[in-house]
Amino acid sequence: MDTEEINQDLKKEHQYKISQVIDEVGKVVVGQKHMVNRLLIGLFTQNHILLEGVPGIAKTLTVNTLAKVLQLDFKRIQFTPDLLPADLVGTMIYNQKKAAI
Repeated sequence: MDTEEINQDLKKEHQYKISQVIDEVGKVVVGQKHMVNRLLIGLFTQNHILLEGVPGIAKTLTVNTLAKVLQLDFKRIQFTPDLLPADLVGTMIYNQKKAAI
């Protein structure tokens, strides 16, 4: 077996596993395949994901189900109008007396 054949076999195996994940999530969440695809892209690229949308489109259910299928931890932050980025990531305050953060 040469390298090209091995690469093709690995590609088929990865596509099969991704299809399995999408199918498993689809058993719980109906009609959100596009969202699941985008969530997987975010996971594969190790990026952050911000889901926005009107209430009732199964955002939380979709992410929670995907986390269970992939055996990952699930945490949720409910954004409100008064929530600032510093509330999540913290902030640094400059101390004039010490001339340091």
